[in-house]
Amino acid sequence: MEVSLSGPKVIVAKLKDSKVKRLGFSAPGFGYSGSNFVDLGRKCRVNWVGLKAIRAQVAVEKNNAPFRKEKVQSQTPVELLVGLPLDTVSKSNTINHEKAISAGLRALKLLGAYGVELPVFWAVVQPNSPHEFDWSAYLAVADMARCAGLRLRVSLNLNGCHRPNVMFPGWVLQAAETDPDILFKDKSGALHKDCLSFAVDELPVLQGRKPVDVFESLFRSFSSTFKDYFGSTITEITVSLGANGELRYPSFPPTTDSEFTSVGEFQCYDKYTLSQLKQAAESAGNPLWGLGGPHDASKYDESPNNSNFFKDHGGSWNTPYGNFFLSWYSQQLLHHGDRLLSIASNVFGDLPVQLSAKVPLLHHWHEMSSRPAELTAGFYNCAERDGYDAVTEMFAKYNCMMIIPGMDELGSNPESLLHQIKQACEKHGVQVSGENSALVKQGTDNFGKIKENVQAGLKTFTYQRMGADFFSPEHWPLFREFVRGMERSQLDADDLPEGNGGGVSLSADSEAGNNREMQAA
Repeated sequence: MEVSLSGPKVIVAKLKDSKVKRLGFSAPGFGYSGSNFVDLGRKCRVNWVGLKAIRAQVAVEKNNAPFRKEKVQSQTPVELLVGLPLDTVSKSNTINHEKAISAGLRALKLLGAYGVELPVFWAVVQPNSPHEFDWSAYLAVADMARCAGLRLRVSLNLNGCHRPNVMFPGWVLQAAETDPDILFKDKSGALHKDCLSFAVDELPVLQGRKPVDVFESLFRSFSSTFKDYFGSTITEITVSLGANGELRYPSFPPTTDSEFTSVGEFQCYDKYTLSQLKQAAESAGNPLWGLGGPHDASKYDESPNNSNFFKDHGGSWNTPYGNFFLSWYSQQLLHHGDRLLSIASNVFGDLPVQLSAKVPLLHHWHEMSSRPAELTAGFYNCAERDGYDAVTEMFAKYNCMMIIPGMDELGSNPESLLHQIKQACEKHGVQVSGENSALVKQGTDNFGKIKENVQAGLKTFTYQRMGADFFSPEHWPLFREFVRGMERSQLDADDLPEGNGGGVSLSADSEAGNNREMQAA
């Protein structure tokens, strides 16, 4: 059966040796590649069936699943969300692939998801002027989520994004052309065109306005526009605190958002940041320390062992100069985060929503005493020094939940760093949420790691990200089994790890048993 839709079509692929149909996105000759809609040629060969088939099959599978009459009373179940495509709303403020996304929302509701995450970009909402806002397309997506019975986590991205190519608003880019130093600059002079320098937060560099004032206006406009959705549909607001929406410097190469596994570089060479560094060095009685970042640090793609600064033994990081620079560098990141969370708390603090922000899991090179990838990103975390204690203290100050990406990362380094961050959160009473770094398509090891991390005291988990790859025959069955496995963890005491409760919340509105009745109806 073919679903007749104008534009993108909703497909359900029947897998070999399986009675279960799988939902996907497609159009004649087109589909998703990553977050973009592209020509797939003959790559999409599927059997077309209707969405009713998925509804019936999901109901059958859930009714046949083992069910205990005595439901385990434990900690609040982990709420499972799925991220919407980054290009859900286009740069021209229209919804991309609206019917396909609507069908995808219904499929997620049938599967038992709690909600979805909607990425909102500053450049889309405020493209032409600091005084005008257009939320129309994002309002329409909020309506779609509400109609599907899903909750909404809204991510307010104050940064640009290379994939999809949504950078700063045009009027901000014009300001950067006039004064390039309002953007972060690395040692070689390359500009990060997707991230304003933290040093200009309180300077009138955007058509005579301070970035902090512009962000506050954006937050208040969002609060006023979506006032009817808070609590009922919108339950969480995530505020961008730096590069790629995370609390960190843009220490990766200028055109890279993620998947960078080397050391990175210190970002302190725009004139405004250098001015602050110079003042700090003079106050410390060593003016020569304020001329720039460490001269003996690695370049983006170099091993930390190729330079003197990050060496475990005798490295400059472990000297009076290293302590001065790293303390100052990390404090500028904390000051920036504090300014934005203070504004967000003032605007959203009385609303029935959870405020949240992201802290990256920079586990690469974590086995070194200097922890170089964390240092360049702004976290003064090294041997015998906890660089996350002050961060979590700041989150606690504003009752802000911490979102940690990388819950699917394998190996000892991610586990060690995640444990350290979660210990700091526990110390300061900060709730923890998680995300995966990449779509899990091969095998089940990464899903196993996610399940292990999700059951270890998380409040919510957001799986990234919806699109054709998400609904593909290679991925959808794995994701469905992951959700069913987490559901069993909630319902069956024998499956619960010792000392931990939880599982995945099956529905935004109902308990597990009632949800079964709803889906079978």
